Amino acid sequence: MSMSATLFTALSGLTAASRAAEVASSNVANALTEGYARRELHLTARSVGGGGQGVTVGGVTRFLDRALLNDRRIAEGGAGDRDLRASFLAQLETTLGTPDSAGSLGAKVAALDAALIAAASRPDAEARLGNVISAAKAIVTQIAATSDQIQTARATADDRIASDVAVVNANLALVVELNAAILKQTSAGRDASALLDQRQQRVDQIAAIIPLREVERGNGQTALYATSGAALLDGRAYTLGFDPVGVITPDMTLASGALSGLTVNGKPAGVTGGTLAGHFAVRDDLAPAAQTRLDAVARDLLGRFNGAGVDTTLAPGAPGLFTDAGGAFIGANETGLSQRLAINAAADPAKGGALWRLRDGLGATAPGPVGASALLGRMQAALTEARVPASGGFTAGARSHGGLVSDLLSGVASNRLAAESEASFATSRAETLKVLELQNGVDTDQEMQHLLLIEQAYSANAKVVQTVDSMLQILLEL
Repeated sequence: MSMSATLFTALSGLTAASRAAEVASSNVANALTEGYARRELHLTARSVGGGGQGVTVGGVTRFLDRALLNDRRIAEGGAGDRDLRASFLAQLETTLGTPDSAGSLGAKVAALDAALIAAASRPDAEARLGNVISAAKAIVTQIAATSDQIQTARATADDRIASDVAVVNANLALVVELNAAILKQTSAGRDASALLDQRQQRVDQIAAIIPLREVERGNGQTALYATSGAALLDGRAYTLGFDPVGVITPDMTLASGALSGLTVNGKPAGVTGGTLAGHFAVRDDLAPAAQTRLDAVARDLLGRFNGAGVDTTLAPGAPGLFTDAGGAFIGANETGLSQRLAINAAADPAKGGALWRLRDGLGATAPGPVGASALLGRMQAALTEARVPASGGFTAGARSHGGLVSDLLSGVASNRLAAESEASFATSRAETLKVLELQNGVDTDQEMQHLLLIEQAYSANAKVVQTVDSMLQILLEL
């Protein structure tokens, strides 16, 4: 081999070693970088005239288990969905209170029962009559606060759906731009690994909102499809649409057209898993179901004190101790009753009423005997009487109002426990797949060992160059 060929071979080795060192150092530096895939330099022997003459850098290979990546994205999306459901139910349970809590709705119903018994034993004591009104107001306040919390959760979910849709649309547009940049790089024979990493990060952000599968299209291009089958990006980005409403009331539903659904390029689309599905579940399923049961509890309470024979001083159709915004309740208007439930102004001193009407009748025009306790006794009996709830989808069977509230609380607790169990499983699955993905990532020990070999190869090639230089110097001196 001529000295010029030897020099060229050594220089190609120096170039390859330098490039390999760059790739290995990049792997080490990005060992903890999200979305980074390990690189490896691809080298081939250079052949000139049938003989070997140096080495050629064939390119950089980016190692990625696409099947594992897709599974991890779907698992993380499912975990996000379940976490949002469990969070809503936990917040609802906190607002209602656990059965053993002194501030729970069940405890307040028990306090009203005790106040009625105490007032019936001393109907002449205004303090005891005042305790009845205070206990009744406490129930109304907690039911209304719970309803407000439910509607606030729906409005928050509606806002976050809009935010998620905006994030997805923005990232889809960026993926299209990155596809174009990757195609340009690969067509020019340049390494596009950094752009591929950026695209993976963007797709990961989309997948957390809408679980998807990534499909390779050749030349470094990619297409994205939601697990529901809807195309999100294939050559061009599809546009997700959603119209937030701001304030939500109990009567507003997706079916009535008062709330917006998700669209893809203007066509209705469903979504399963991901934070987007979780927000839709809170807004359209979990919260409305909780509102329905709460309204049924409010209806049961109102109906018990408005029943025939409880207060004989009331005119037909007149409201009892509990009212629908001050008036009589109409069965067809049950939706949102928990926000309208109020104490009859006739017995509420804060609204110009008189406490003695709890003893003598809400329809009485003048005080009666101070020792009369029959009405208070009938109210207490109505509160504890076993009745079948008129609505709410509760299990069959008669129960007291306290029993109905206990069913409401236990139902929320059971749903919360089930949701937390599902969320825990989904999170564990996502974390397991994440660990498996990381195991296929950068091994810093291996990379450092590789760098030592690269250093030796670089030194050897540099020694060859130095030797050829010395030989040329000797020839020039002859």
